Formats: sequence, structure tokens, C-alpha cells
Amino acid sequence: MLEKLFQLKQNQTNLKQEVIAGLTTFMTMAYIIFVNPMILADAGMDHGAVFVATCLAAAVGCLVMGLMANYPIALAPGMGLNAFFTYTVVGEMGYSWETALGAVFLSGICFLILSLMRIREWVVNSIPVSLRLGIAAGIGLFLALIGLKSAGIVVASPTTLVKMGDITAFPAVMAILGFLLIIAMVQRGMKSAVIVSILMITALGLAFGDVQYQGIVSMPPSIAPTFMQMELSHVFDVTMISVVFAFLFVDLFDTSGTLVAVAQRGGFLDDKGRLPRLNRALTADSLATIAGAIFGTSTTTSYIESTAGVSAGGRTGLTAVVVGLLFILAIFFAPLAGMIPAYATSGALFYVAILMMSGLIHVEWEDLTEAAPVVVVCLLMPLTFSIASGIALGIIAYAAIKILTGRFSELTTGIVVLAVLFMAKFIYG
Repeated sequence: MLEKLFQLKQNQTNLKQEVIAGLTTFMTMAYIIFVNPMILADAGMDHGAVFVATCLAAAVGCLVMGLMANYPIALAPGMGLNAFFTYTVVGEMGYSWETALGAVFLSGICFLILSLMRIREWVVNSIPVSLRLGIAAGIGLFLALIGLKSAGIVVASPTTLVKMGDITAFPAVMAILGFLLIIAMVQRGMKSAVIVSILMITALGLAFGDVQYQGIVSMPPSIAPTFMQMELSHVFDVTMISVVFAFLFVDLFDTSGTLVAVAQRGGFLDDKGRLPRLNRALTADSLATIAGAIFGTSTTTSYIESTAGVSAGGRTGLTAVVVGLLFILAIFFAPLAGMIPAYATSGALFYVAILMMSGLIHVEWEDLTEAAPVVVVCLLMPLTFSIASGIALGIIAYAAIKILTGRFSELTTGIVVLAVLFMAKFIYG
């Protein structure tokens, strides 16, 4: 049965190799089951329900990817997209988390349509590479700011907007230690560095009496507080259209970049550099987002951590299926997730920021018309505390700079349309 489903011999792999690869991938991305509920709880969502929704959304995404596309690519609620959900759509724009879930659901439907109609290439190619790199880096800086804020390392100031907090306080010290542990373990080749760091800092919190022991294993919490709670009545408001687009936009490019990176690492690309069964992989990703919104979590997307499993020998969808089954088992560790303090995940957020900013090396810094919009995106995302505003201002800056420097021919139709729409949004609210 496994041979028929995954063509193990054809892909020069076996059951043991795929199981090891799946376990490796899971250990590198399992931090999301602790971080995602913590971020979405800031939007007013039930922590326990989001924990279950996170595990279920990841499980569905991995199983669909493995069985439909036969790729060793794991999925889970995406970092950055969960921050956009909580701190921009709910926190800044004032929408309810139910409406935000509705926007995620609709973005998944749009993603599915784009995948089935094979027009993904036009959408992706309409956005210049430099802006894509800038958006990823900007989201990384945004996550870093959230991590610093939750640890009390950066605090508000009435005179300078922000300033350094008390870095000798217990949460700050633990956050810094967690970050240093992750870097040290990653540098030494430890695949599960992030989750090990989170658990070690939590253990220290227990030892110093800052965290109350709640147990390790139990029956899963109820998912009822978030299940099928999408509110769709406000999704078609003018202001929400840009939110739906932002969810779709970030997910689309995040997924595309991840698929290419994993495919290159695993040698899955054909002679022309294309990924076979690409539409199946994209369809699996969009279906995972739809399922995640139904369960009650932000956008589910492909994880770059899948390269860890590929490096460990994963070559087929069986790797992804193993990851999905492990996420189902993780549902029974809700008490452990409930004990994780915010400062235990701060180091993880800062580490993810480093990964997301690494792409800036590919920006054409000698060309100011490419470099300037990237800086606009990178700085304004964290400083406006809004991923959507950062994307919009970056696109407007890109179009304006190209026009003013006489390089209008380098603009795509898509970027011009987006720049006009975003300008209208800022002018007319």
C-alpha cells in the first residue's frame, strides 16, 4: 500500500528513512504549537481551542500534501501571518477575531481558485523579486519586535516611542538565554533546537517558581470556542478586501518560495527547473488554509523547516504524513502548551526573524530603485506595527521610484494596479 501511494522504490527511499525524516521535520517546527496559541490568544481567542486548531490544521495540511502531491513538505499555521491576524486585523483595525477568521477562510478560497485556474505564475511574476525579499524580511523584523516586546526588552516610551526595558528582569534574562541557546544548538547541528530551547526555558521558569506546573498530558481541550466561528458578513467591506489580499499575498509568495527551496534541496525540480505536480502542492496548501480557518486558526502554509526532513532523507509524501500524525499526537500535550510563558518563545521569534531576513543578501543593493522600496518595507512593517501597511507602502514606493527615474517599462501591470489601489485606500480610508 505504501509503495502504491508514495512510490518509495522509485524515489530511492524506504519506510525507516521516511519516518526518521518526518520526525526530524516535526521537531524543527513543533514550536508552532506553543507559539501560535500564544499569539492568537492576544486577539481574544481561547488558548486551548487554538492549540487544538493549530495541531489539527497542521495535521490536515501535512496529510493532504503527502497524499495528494507526494512531497515531503509539512504545513502549519504560518509565523508572520498569525501576527498580522492578531496585531493588525484585530488589534489595529479593530475587527473581531471571528471576522479575521472569515478573511483567512476567503483568502484560502481565492488561493484554491488561483491554484486550480493555473494563474499563480502571473500573480507571482507581477511582484518584483526585491519586494518579495523585502516583505519576508519585514515580517521577520515585525516578529522580532513582538518577541522583544513580550519579553519586556523593548517597552513603550512617551518621549522616544520605544526604549530598552529592564534587561535584568527575569523574563528578559530568560528570553535572551533562550535565544542564545537556539543559536548555539543550531550552529552545532541540532535539528530540534527551537523546541528544546522553549522547553528548557519553561523548565527554568518552573524551577524559579515563575511558572505553575499544570501537567504534561491530558485529554484535548474543547475546540468549540473557535470551531466554525468565521464571520463572513464584514469580509466584503472595502477595508477588509485589502486584508484578504494581504493574507493571500503573503501566503502565496511564502508558499512559492518554500516549495522552490525544498524542491531544490531534495532535487525534485525537472530539467527546466520546474516543480512537477506544482498545482497539487498549491492546492494542498490552499485546502489547509481553508481547514485551518474552519478549525479556528490563522493561515496555514508550507514550512521551510521541511528542508530539515529532506536533508535527513525524506523524499516522498510519507514524510509529510508522518509529520501530520505527530501533530495529531501533540493534541494530548495541551497542559504543557498552557505552561509555556511568553518569554520562552521570544527567542524563537527572534531566531525566525534571522531566517526570514537572510534573503536580503539577494537584493540588488547597488540599484537604488530596487533597494529603496525594500528598506521602506523592512522598516515600516515593524515601525507601523502593521504588515499590511508595510506591504502597501513598499509597493507604492516601488512604483513611484520607477516612474520618477524614467524606468516605467520595468513596472508590471499588477504592480501598477496594486499601487493605485493602495494609494486610494490611504487617501479615502
